[in-house]
Amino acid sequence: MFSMIIQLLIVLAALYVGSRYGSLALGAISGIGLAILIFGFGLKSGTPPTDVIYIIIAAVTCAGVLQASGGMDWMIQVAEKILRKHPEHITFLAPLTTFFLTVLVGTGHVVYTLMPIICDISLKKGIRPERPCAVASVASQVGITCSPIAAAVVAFMTISNANGFHIAIPQVLMVTIPACLCGLMAAAAVSYKRGKDLDKDPAFQKRKADPETYKYMYGNTATALDKKIDKNAKGSVYVFLSALIVIVCFAFVQFFVDGETLKTITRIPKMNIVIQIIMLTAAACMIIFFKAKPKDAVSGAVWQSGMVAVIAIYGIAWLADTYFSNYMDVIQGGLSGIVAKYPWAMAFAFFLVSILINSQGAVVVSMLPLAYSLGIPGPVLLGILPSVYGYFFIPNYPSDIATVNFDRSGTTVIGKYLLNHSFMLPGLVSVIVSTIVGYLITCVIFPGYFAQFMA
Repeated sequence: MFSMIIQLLIVLAALYVGSRYGSLALGAISGIGLAILIFGFGLKSGTPPTDVIYIIIAAVTCAGVLQASGGMDWMIQVAEKILRKHPEHITFLAPLTTFFLTVLVGTGHVVYTLMPIICDISLKKGIRPERPCAVASVASQVGITCSPIAAAVVAFMTISNANGFHIAIPQVLMVTIPACLCGLMAAAAVSYKRGKDLDKDPAFQKRKADPETYKYMYGNTATALDKKIDKNAKGSVYVFLSALIVIVCFAFVQFFVDGETLKTITRIPKMNIVIQIIMLTAAACMIIFFKAKPKDAVSGAVWQSGMVAVIAIYGIAWLADTYFSNYMDVIQGGLSGIVAKYPWAMAFAFFLVSILINSQGAVVVSMLPLAYSLGIPGPVLLGILPSVYGYFFIPNYPSDIATVNFDRSGTTVIGKYLLNHSFMLPGLVSVIVSTIVGYLITCVIFPGYFAQFMA
């Protein structure tokens, strides 16, 4: 038991140190933990999550090519037009725009272009920018569990199917999208009058009284509307959206038709292969027919952040699988009673691990197999899927840091005591409400299981 605890501390230390360095370090430093566990303690090596990694690479390649084509600029312009048309409702509209952008492209890093616009609109309207900015940053990450091409969703489907809970992407989205929208609207509601109004905020008024600071805050207008969007950019968006529709259609077919029957009739491969093929094909079409430049794709923020996520998931999931697979009998014996009585309690584990590793996909890949091995039913795990977002808790994630920097008013802040920051309240409200609503939705979708469980 002592050796098991020491090894767990090594795993946690690797995750903590990796998160402090950020970027590729999260996956790379997990390699040190692997080396210590395998070569130092003689544990049997776990298995890297190759199927999930391949899907992420294909999806990130497609999204990166879309960005290189200028297609994302057009999507940002559409979002900005919505926000500028109804500036008085920006606290509710801003998180909706960042949420659906993430749903479409599978990554929350698209928020960087939109966040200065959200700040500019709210400031010019006299609305405290902290209100829409903080919840919009949270929403950009919440959308990950609602995207058909995001690592967390694909990993949940792949791992669940391998563990006997046969589910398709549309089923996952039927739970996560309404649940997360409820959570976000609750977060927006509590943010609507959060903090002092600008005209009553002495700290803001003091900054505003300084001529240089006033010019910095009000002198420029952040906008994407001045960018020229050509037909190739729009064509790339149509290709990308068509690819998403095709993926969802394939998933529906596989949901309604038995797997062996489907294979016999249509010879359609498994869904993870389908996603890879369609994403790569869509990327190729954007390059060939709509002049997207591959060099621009690999130098873009979407592709680079996606590849960082691949390395993080690769190292973290391999490290976690190595540890848990070697002590599965002990873990099952210690936790089986708790999870049998309170299976939803796994949500706390998902949330806490997310705080450490800053990746929802990595949380799913590393923790979901453990959850299934503990006997937690698939419907419960689907209901609590929104709880894999917890890295707003410590404000060191790039989107949160960027939001603080983009807010020229200085109202979106990281507090003196680290945890009293602008993202804490909307983050907690969103995750708690989303998880509860998700759990309730699964009670409706899978009544048979819950009737049996309550009996």
